[in-house]
Amino acid sequence: MPVQHDLIKDLDFTQEHIKERRAVDAKLAKLLEDYDALDAEILDAESATGISLSDDALKKLKEKRLLLKDKIVQRLEYPD
Repeated sequence: MPVQHDLIKDLDFTQEHIKERRAVDAKLAKLLEDYDALDAEILDAESATGISLSDDALKKLKEKRLLLKDKIVQRLEYPD
């Protein structure tokens, strides 16, 4: 069964902190949007009625999601 990843729970930042930073940091906002879109795509692929992807393609999407998460953390920790 597909499980949506709750990015806020995964990070060591409060929801309020992320919301405030997102409002003033366009790069962070874009990373968060990309993460949400990719997570939705993965959820769709994992669902019984969703798009059909090979195991390798799904693995690559999950790896991409993890890289996005790392970039988000980096952006939150070390803003320009």
